Amino acid sequence: MPQDQGQSHGQNHGQSQDPQPARWQCAGARWGRGGPALVWRHPAQGERLSPLTPDRPLSFTTGPRRACVGVRRGARHTPCPAGAEVPASAVSAQCPDCARLDRSYSVAADTRTDDPRPYDVYLAWFGPDLVKVGITAAEREGARLLEQAALSYCLLGRGPLMAARRAEAVLGAALGVPDRFPYAAKRTARETPPPPERRAADLAALHQRARGLGGLPESLALAPFEPVHHDVAFHLDRVRPAPGLIQLVPEATVAGHIDAVAGPDIHLTSTDGRALLLDTRQLAGWPLAAAEPDAPTTAPVARREREAEAPEGLF
Repeated sequence: MPQDQGQSHGQNHGQSQDPQPARWQCAGARWGRGGPALVWRHPAQGERLSPLTPDRPLSFTTGPRRACVGVRRGARHTPCPAGAEVPASAVSAQCPDCARLDRSYSVAADTRTDDPRPYDVYLAWFGPDLVKVGITAAEREGARLLEQAALSYCLLGRGPLMAARRAEAVLGAALGVPDRFPYAAKRTARETPPPPERRAADLAALHQRARGLGGLPESLALAPFEPVHHDVAFHLDRVRPAPGLIQLVPEATVAGHIDAVAGPDIHLTSTDGRALLLDTRQLAGWPLAAAEPDAPTTAPVARREREAEAPEGLF
């Protein structure tokens, strides 16, 4: 685990003064104003971040088991009371009990309807014919679109939670705009994206159609068309086609350097020159120890499915 927020986990780990470094647990990736970072948690020392920047070395070895990351609400984290083991291949890093608790008061799961915060309704562009509608808390300032790996997006309007939910449903029914896609399709589209102008044109046409719909809630304040593009945030010019997806298993090593990060995916060049993908959703829950920067990658690598893959989880 890094000793400060500016140090990558995988560098100088052996110099840590933590008497039980294995107790640091990776909690996946988080997008903030400073870009993407890996999140680390320790039962006594709290939470730390390791920035994920291009060209940064990333080298680690997984521990003997993957454990539930517990529940996080806002700035408060509650560890899993059972320390339950999570399957290595699962997208979610929560055990069933913690997942149920998490969703019991969740906007995404429609179990929280009394949230007083304003919400944005957005249209997100992931690829040709891959445009979705969704909502996000206005205070997050677009972080959810970064988490979902949207290449471009625009806001349709802002209003109370239930008005935003109603608008989302109206757009889905009237325009045939879904609220999610298989994640494999997003990854494939990211490798050869059209220019921002093409994406903006697609979003502009849909934005105009959406504004003209009847049935939108009066309490939703419509927004002018202002597209946002994530080419720079994701370093799309550094994304190479990656045929291999790293499969994390106990006592496996991953080593290389970061090319780019988009949503939960780290685009990585391994020490033997392979272009690989590391899904940080599956990294969450593992205790990690530093590996030598030039170590071979011993983690299994599966051939990536480019069309049919498990649907994107709620994250």
